[in-house]
Amino acid sequence: MENQKAFQDYYPESLSYCYGCGRMNDHGLHIKSYWDAEESVCVYEPRPYHIALPGYVYGGLIASLIDCHGTGTAAAAAYRAEGRPMDSEPAMRFVTASLHVDYLRPTPLGVPLEVRGHVREVKGRKVVIGVIMTAQGTVCAKGEVVTVRVPDDWLTEYRPA
Repeated sequence: MENQKAFQDYYPESLSYCYGCGRMNDHGLHIKSYWDAEESVCVYEPRPYHIALPGYVYGGLIASLIDCHGTGTAAAAAYRAEGRPMDSEPAMRFVTASLHVDYLRPTPLGVPLEVRGHVREVKGRKVVIGVIMTAQGTVCAKGEVVTVRVPDDWLTEYRPA
């Protein structure tokens, strides 16, 4: 994956400020997602300050990983469905319409987390992604992200204040 460009790296600069996955956000998480055959994958190692209780990851980070990995996978799936590369125009960017997360067991700090996405539906402007997050091979959380493609007029230039 190190030689691949992440899904999020294809986002137009004007839509790359997301705290979770935006490359233009200096303070963000910089989540990166890639294809692994028919699944998408993101590996993220939480920082010590992503703590909930000693030794465990804060649930908001888990939700952010599932959310941003889901929207990135939605964009990549939409490009695949149209049979075109992610750097082709017009650009496609997706946002969350619904996020559901099930926390199945405590997620340990200090180890990489693997987030895998499965495309469940691509229909018009809507893409649904199922997500499973593991730590050292143990499923800690799962979720579903229902996404919608942003309107074309959102693809205009934006610069945060």
